[in-house]
Amino acid sequence: MTQTPFVEIRHAQKSYGTLEVLRDVNLTVNRGEIVAIIGPSGSGKSTLLRAINDLDPLSAGEVLLEGVQVNKTLPPRAYEAHINEMRQHIGMVFQHFNLFPHLTVRQNVTMAPKLLKRLGEAEANRLAEEQLAHVGMLERIDYYPSQLSGGQKQRVAIARALAMKPKLMLFDEATSALDPELVEEVNQVMKRLAEEHMTMIIVTHEMDFAASVCDRVIFMDGGVVVEEGPPSVVFRTPTQERTRNFLRKYLEGAK
Repeated sequence: MTQTPFVEIRHAQKSYGTLEVLRDVNLTVNRGEIVAIIGPSGSGKSTLLRAINDLDPLSAGEVLLEGVQVNKTLPPRAYEAHINEMRQHIGMVFQHFNLFPHLTVRQNVTMAPKLLKRLGEAEANRLAEEQLAHVGMLERIDYYPSQLSGGQKQRVAIARALAMKPKLMLFDEATSALDPELVEEVNQVMKRLAEEHMTMIIVTHEMDFAASVCDRVIFMDGGVVVEEGPPSVVFRTPTQERTRNFLRKYLEGAK
């Protein structure tokens, strides 16, 4: 029997008026796989990532998680119940942390488990402490976001996503808003998740990170998947001229 892909994107299209951002994108991700999506600004990579949990609904196409369609067309109440259930299985970490500034780290991490999973105070606190320890932030559990560095805020955001015990983690340029010296502390957390075989799809501009951690690299440009393969192939011997040009410009900019 053929195994059902863990994540499957079928004929994804996204348009804003006459602007086509995604053009017939097809992609599968297996359980435990770490996939990096790279490409120039405006290539559609973040739009594709946000479509996976229907934060940025597709104009056409399907997204499936373990064979269940995420982006179903349903009446409003039925859709709300469906998408809330699906999003409990999909953790997402954004470029700009999105922590509630008036809540402590503890409160930020326990909010969703209490509201969505109906956990009691003691169980939610135990879960928060477990996940904050996982990302090296337990000692800051009663701090407010304003008392944290950018890297610490992002680690709290990762702990908040992990507290829902997701099956899939999405990272949308999770280090791009950080000062260079803070990038590595967040990358280390993501590397540990990779070692634990967490399924992850990562939009990133960190080519060294993608090369060392990810199982597969996808290069997007102009709303399409131009090239995909193991990092050793995509970064060293890409077959497409568009990929070669992008990597050449990236390497020149990094000097």
